[in-house]
Amino acid sequence: MSTESTKTARAAGSTATGDARRREQHGWYFYDFACSVYSTSVLTVFLGPYLTSVARAAADAEGFVHPLGIPVRAGSVFAYAVSLSVVVAVLVMPLAGAAADRSGRKKPLLAAAAYTGATATVGMFFLDGDRYLLGALLLIVANASLSVSMVLYNAYLPQIAGPEERDAVSSRGWAFGYTSGALVLVLNLALYSGHDSFGVSEATAVRICLASAGVWWGAFTLIPLRRLRDRRTNRSDSTGTGAVGAGWRQLVATLRDMRRHPLTLSFLLAYLVYNDGVQTVISQASIFGSEELGLDQTTLITAVLLVQVLAVAGALGMGRMARTYGAKHTILGSLAVWALILVAGYFLPAGRPVWFFLLAAAIGTVLGGSQALSRSLFSHLVPAGKEAEYFSAYEMSDRGLSWLGPLVFGLAYQLTGSYRDAIVSLVVFFLLGFFLLARVPLRQAVAAAGNAVPDRI
Repeated sequence: MSTESTKTARAAGSTATGDARRREQHGWYFYDFACSVYSTSVLTVFLGPYLTSVARAAADAEGFVHPLGIPVRAGSVFAYAVSLSVVVAVLVMPLAGAAADRSGRKKPLLAAAAYTGATATVGMFFLDGDRYLLGALLLIVANASLSVSMVLYNAYLPQIAGPEERDAVSSRGWAFGYTSGALVLVLNLALYSGHDSFGVSEATAVRICLASAGVWWGAFTLIPLRRLRDRRTNRSDSTGTGAVGAGWRQLVATLRDMRRHPLTLSFLLAYLVYNDGVQTVISQASIFGSEELGLDQTTLITAVLLVQVLAVAGALGMGRMARTYGAKHTILGSLAVWALILVAGYFLPAGRPVWFFLLAAAIGTVLGGSQALSRSLFSHLVPAGKEAEYFSAYEMSDRGLSWLGPLVFGLAYQLTGSYRDAIVSLVVFFLLGFFLLARVPLRQAVAAAGNAVPDRI
């Protein structure tokens, strides 16, 4: 097929007109609405400090636990578990993406990944006492499942939105996610702050908040499963066990195919670097606030709620900025802000919530937009018919290969005993990511992938 024919086919396939297309887009938004509560309530707010306290209950007199006989500071358990969950995801995501493209059946795989993660999250209700290994295991399963589900979810974007509307559609998806995160955090704050009046202990309130995120994730996943539709595939080996059995062979083929699109790979490398920093800040912020700054859980919940509210406006606002300045320049500006935020975090005074709230406000302003625009940018760089495969590579960069940041953070704390040193070490991810993204000629990259080039990108 010629390049022009490919562009025409891609545009036709991805812009199904009228009510059917809008119905799919609205259903697609709701998976962000479903799973973002896990990222917010579990990963960002409650699990880090709570799992750390459980690990400390199991620690020896010197503050170390010994999984498999390996001495690990109790304060590093959460960061290491996040890093390990990413390694598990790396092994599974390419297989899921290849199987989805070969079979054309994304929805059953999306359902399996979503409900595995939701079940593991509900199981966190049983995390108490000194069961830090149970907590680490459930975290690994839930985090890896979320990553696999996001491969399949993101792969729908080029199919439900045309080139000119993807920035807006992707930004709305993130806005839906941050809206649900804010709503559930309000309920969490009410339960946690008033746990005595509800007749439960503080630890039980935390466990209820953790488990409720899994219930929410599973319940609202029903909406995208009803509204999204699978597309037929013309690729061979598309049914039955052949699709699964060919998954690893397809991974090798995908990596080889991506070598034919070096500019797509260049964008992925830049995204891998700066997103590693973003994901680490999100997952480790509560530990930094509680352990280094001495802030209580209510303050942390309020700060993350502020992030969620501002991230909705930030995602939509940066989507509008992208229409004027282009997505690339908008993202570059957000990376500069991220670097400044971390430097400010290093000098943040302990025991002063107002300064932590100001930092949270700055994070919320750039968080949603930088993620949403990165996703829509990548959708322009994916060759037709290979959405799930390429988005598996993207998701490896998003959640799948974001193991280095948590590992660096955990090692920095293990070696120095200072979360300030750990947090400032992440600046390098944003500076290097800025440099790498600035060097990618995006218009040329879109054309090289065989896609129509938007007027502004």
